[in-house]
Amino acid sequence: MDVHAAGDDPDAVAVLDAGVGARARDRGGLCRQLIVRDHPVAEPHPHGGRSIARVDASLNPALAEARFCPRCGQSAEVEFPQRITCPHCGYAAYYNPKPVAGAIPVDDEGRLILLRRGFEPGRGLWTFPGGFVDLGESVEEAARREAVEELGMGIDVGGLVGVYSRAEDRVVLIVYRARALGPPHTSPEAIEVRAFAVDQLPWDELAFWSTELALRDALSR
Repeated sequence: MDVHAAGDDPDAVAVLDAGVGARARDRGGLCRQLIVRDHPVAEPHPHGGRSIARVDASLNPALAEARFCPRCGQSAEVEFPQRITCPHCGYAAYYNPKPVAGAIPVDDEGRLILLRRGFEPGRGLWTFPGGFVDLGESVEEAARREAVEELGMGIDVGGLVGVYSRAEDRVVLIVYRARALGPPHTSPEAIEVRAFAVDQLPWDELAFWSTELALRDALSR
C-alpha cells in the first residue's frame, strides 16, 4: 500500500495501515483519519458528543506508520498518538510528552541572558538555554546541564517560573529562574549570546511561543 507521508501535508493525520485502523477502537474522543495517496479512506467519528478531527502524524512519528507488534510481528492495535497494543502476545507501549527543562539566567546587573539558536527549530531566533531531561537526572539538574552545554556557564537554579504545554506539541517545558555564575559563551547551539535589559528584550525575534510566555511570566512575578 502506498501511504502518503503525513508530514508533507498540513492536513495530514495519523498514517496507519487501513486494516489496523479498522480494528482499532476510538477512546476518549480520539478519532482517526487514514490517508492513502492523499485521499482520506476513513473519516473522523464523533465520540461522546465531541471529536478530534485531525491529529498531525508528527505528534508521534514512532506510531505514524505502525502496523505490527514489535515483539511478535502480528497485527497490532494502534491508538494514535498514545499507544500500541498487541492482542496476540499482550505487548503494550504507551507514549507521553517529553519533559524539557529550561532556565532564564539573570546576571549581577539584572539582565536576562538569552542565546540565538544555531539549529532548527528556531534557528537564528532568541531563547533561553534548555533541553530534554535525561533519564537519571532531575529537571533542575537538566536545566543546569543545558546551561553548561549551550552557554559554557554555570547557573544557580531558583524558583519555578512555569510549566508550558499544548495538546499539539510533543513536549512539556518546565522553566526556572536562575542566577548566572559566570559569563556566557557562544557554542554551536548558541551562535550569539547577549544579556538584555528588560526594556531591550527581542520580543519580535523569539524562537517559540513558550519562550515569550515564560519570559513574560518571569517578569511579572
